[in-house]
Amino acid sequence: MPELIVELGARSYPIVVGSGLLAGEPRLLELARARQVAIVTNETVGPLFASRLARSLRPVAAQLLTVSLPDGEAHKDWPTLNRVFDALLGARFDRKALIVALGGGVVGDMAGFAAAVYQRGIDFVQLPTTLLAMVDSSVGGKTGVNHPLGKNMVGAFHQPRLVLADVDTLSTLPARELSAGLAEVIKHGAIADRAYFDAVAAAMARLRAGDAAELTAAIVRSCEIKAEVVARDERESGLRAILNFGHTFGHAIEAGMGYGQWLHGEAVGAGMVMAAELSARLGHMQRSEFERLRAVVAAAGLPVEGPDWPAGRYLELMSTDKKAERGTPRFVLLQGLGRALLSRVPEDALIATLEACAAGALGAAGAPVR
Repeated sequence: MPELIVELGARSYPIVVGSGLLAGEPRLLELARARQVAIVTNETVGPLFASRLARSLRPVAAQLLTVSLPDGEAHKDWPTLNRVFDALLGARFDRKALIVALGGGVVGDMAGFAAAVYQRGIDFVQLPTTLLAMVDSSVGGKTGVNHPLGKNMVGAFHQPRLVLADVDTLSTLPARELSAGLAEVIKHGAIADRAYFDAVAAAMARLRAGDAAELTAAIVRSCEIKAEVVARDERESGLRAILNFGHTFGHAIEAGMGYGQWLHGEAVGAGMVMAAELSARLGHMQRSEFERLRAVVAAAGLPVEGPDWPAGRYLELMSTDKKAERGTPRFVLLQGLGRALLSRVPEDALIATLEACAAGALGAAGAPVR
């Protein structure tokens, strides 16, 4: 099975991509041996996979607990996080306990944050079950919850001990969720590897059809790119910020619409188009490359426009982004496909971009239009 290492010295850990990993991957069993283990999942993923995972862990764990959370970005908050703490404390889990995050990005972020702060920090493992989580949120140690004024504004860096991406779980993923994951796949090519971007574009129909070989290849390459960036800049003091391409716009969309109305990948899809438009306006990339990126985002089944809000609304929402400094956001732009840069931008160019990319994007029900 493909295996990568996130090189962080004593905190290094493997990413394993393959099939059948929930049924008893040896490294997971060794981590769980003779420990109190809590499987944190949600009400959608749990019925599909939690019992299979529990069967593999039960023979080796000293104590096994399953905590099921409500599903969706709208529940990535303090009251839901407290359900995890209530369960751990109620079962008297100690500082040697292990949390296993079984689910998508919301579950992984919340379980990881719980592990970061429970008794000042315990081990955890990521078992992502969505494409987006496999290629992005499960790798790198970012954990947290949302605040009404901003996405992921409360959290911690806490690296997992192991990431297991079992591609079998993707067979149950709805088409909309699969497309949301493809946003992060496209992002990795756009910021770091033009050849990979072109390969993803060429394979888009097969990726959307759930072709296991194509998905595995995309997961591995995206994880390679992210692992390299994280190893060079674990806490986002510089280079790692390029992984936020499309996210300054995207997080504003998520917060302004209300968490869960747009999937994270949908907001990032529109956000990448907006960031590329801004890049073209500032002369960093050719207009033809912008059109190429926009076409690939659309081919993935993702929106290419943001909500039809006044520019002032976007500016207000972006002022609380984590990458903002004293309320002024920094943007990840493209120097052509495959190369990224971090920059402040002139307000007139930003406003022009918002007006160009946020026109008529909402349908009657407020859903993103693709």
